[in-house]
Amino acid sequence: MDHNATILSLFAGVGGFEQAFHKAGFTGTMVAYENWPSARAVLSTRFPSAQLFGDVKDLPPKLHDAEIVTAGFPCTDLSPAGRLAGISGDASGLIVGVLRAVQRQSPEWVLLENVPNMLRLKGGEAMAIIGGMLSDAGYRWCYRTLDAQHFGVAQRRKRVFLLASRHHDPERVLFRDKATLTGTKPTATGRVHKAHGFYWTEGNRGVGWGDGVVPTIKGSTTRGIPSAPAIWLPDADIESKFRTPSIEALETLQGFRPGWTVAAPVRDRWKLVGNAVAVPAVRWIAEGLKAYDQLVSVELSRELDVKHGWGTAGLSVDGHVRCLKVSEGPVTGPLRRAFTLQRVLDDRGSNPLSAKATRGFASRLLRSNLRYDDSFMRDLNAYASL
Repeated sequence: MDHNATILSLFAGVGGFEQAFHKAGFTGTMVAYENWPSARAVLSTRFPSAQLFGDVKDLPPKLHDAEIVTAGFPCTDLSPAGRLAGISGDASGLIVGVLRAVQRQSPEWVLLENVPNMLRLKGGEAMAIIGGMLSDAGYRWCYRTLDAQHFGVAQRRKRVFLLASRHHDPERVLFRDKATLTGTKPTATGRVHKAHGFYWTEGNRGVGWGDGVVPTIKGSTTRGIPSAPAIWLPDADIESKFRTPSIEALETLQGFRPGWTVAAPVRDRWKLVGNAVAVPAVRWIAEGLKAYDQLVSVELSRELDVKHGWGTAGLSVDGHVRCLKVSEGPVTGPLRRAFTLQRVLDDRGSNPLSAKATRGFASRLLRSNLRYDDSFMRDLNAYASL
């Protein structure tokens, strides 16, 4: 693909798609649509040459003659933590208007991103509508759930990416690792981790546990402290065993440079980071698009029809959707992680988890039926009693 291709980014946020395509070597015109002034402040700072617009409802008929359209559209009505109104909701439903514009103008490539719950909510209604609109417009499309922890960052973040093309084979990009090496799952490293992430706001039905990674960074509040993930450092002194990442650490865990959102008001930076896409996962897709002519066709087993449920990956075939069994990271193995979770905290900063928050979490966990390491509970109680 031409590295000078015009890229239209919708619901641009703080520029995760833009940064990913830039890092992948795309140098063409960037056109971004974003309504939130705080996010626009970041975009204008980080991409001063980009054309910046507001409401996606005001898209021009020709879509700025873009060859690639990206949209990490709102998950407000699709996320388990949201309103669960589905694709008919006021926020998530904005993607329908975008797809009507795509149907009229037919850009060559469309790349969408959202939460995995869109595959389950109301029987996968959102996927059925989105895929149907793309198929009606003559697009081939496929989708795959990717987890950011396999793409070089210490965050477990599963997101569905749907890639569609008018005249090319999107499978060649989104499943290109299957053509390089056959396998089942990313190889395990066997590393003994010195930092373990969890959500201190949980403890009744789940912990959000992660060895060497934090659970998904959320964007549900305007400040980082109330719902930031916690991190257990079992080898640290007792007063330093439980920490929460600084905003700069959170930016790093999303694949941005520390200080990426500094142009936004402090009260909004947490939500901006939590709502962003993980840059390395998108970069992996963008690199595939740029190298499209060098990629080979991919042979994929096609197992289930959509009537049996939406799997974690799939593709459209002659008007039908086939679900696939594909890993959530490259089958060639996870991409190199630049920083361990512990180093992110050391380099970018952290804050102590409060004793009150620790006591509340420990109490809920103790009353639950969840499994946990005895040393974890001992450290929780010791820390909470300081």
